[in-house]
Amino acid sequence: MSEIPSDLKYIETHQWVRVDADGTATVGITDFAQEQLGDVVYIGVPEMGATVNGGEEAGVAESVKSASDVFSPVTGEVIEINEKLEDEPEIVNEDPYGDGWMFKVKLADEGELEGLMDAAAYAEHVAAEE
Repeated sequence: MSEIPSDLKYIETHQWVRVDADGTATVGITDFAQEQLGDVVYIGVPEMGATVNGGEEAGVAESVKSASDVFSPVTGEVIEINEKLEDEPEIVNEDPYGDGWMFKVKLADEGELEGLMDAAAYAEHVAAEE
């Protein structure tokens, strides 16, 4: 069973978001997603200053067996990217909810979070796919 932290919000395409008190939203792929991908060899993230839209493609995760688009759960301006992933994409496999985060966004609308899945709903979604 994949790890599903309860303090995050999720989308059906297996990305997570954690929002800090200052409105910074950190985005990454879920444990389930990295398990499905296998050994990640490349992570593509949006450019600094770019605007990402909730539910739309914002990057890519490539593994030895496949490639998968990465969607942003929320809308906002990219204010930080995880530069470590450029040289060490395997961090996504090792720590998808910690050091394997992909990018940070200045959240445009906190109300957008209400439409995302909580851990229980995401667990049901994953169970339906397994």
